[in-house]
Amino acid sequence: MKILFLPVLLLTLFFSCQNKEADTNKKINFPSHNYTYVNLDTATLKYKEIVYVPVYSDIYHLDGTKRFLLTATVSVRNISLKDSAYILNAVYNDSYGKQLRSFTSKTILLKPLESIEYVIEDAEDKGGAGASFILDWGGSRNASQMLIQSVMIGTTGQQGISFTAKGEVISRTTKP
Repeated sequence: MKILFLPVLLLTLFFSCQNKEADTNKKINFPSHNYTYVNLDTATLKYKEIVYVPVYSDIYHLDGTKRFLLTATVSVRNISLKDSAYILNAVYNDSYGKQLRSFTSKTILLKPLESIEYVIEDAEDKGGAGASFILDWGGSRNASQMLIQSVMIGTTGQQGISFTAKGEVISRTTKP
């Protein structure tokens, strides 16, 4: 009886360790943030902005014929201490202005001091060095309450690169 018990115990331990490793190696879906979607009549918003954010999905190196692929994270932060903001649209475009991906299907609520992020993975090679992210947001007040930045990072071998870019307002609408 002892002889049969030992192999069964060892096999059980072996397969339970295998399953545990497989679970920890699962790919995490991007973005990792749990969004709060709301139904909102956007016409009621007193303040709206469209923000252009540079997003480099790759940059050129060596003689300009080689591309260094990057992962880009667009960070959207409501820096207000008391007012909520609403993300109305978030679109990723290539260097020619062609839309590659839309990240919004519904309006997203950002409570005071809440932030969300959008990720462009390094395997995405269509955006190019002139890629951009266009973000529409709105709120109830005419205030600079959003900080929108992109962070690009890439590694290959022992070489690594990282840098940031700040979003620029390209359109602003205010209602009395």
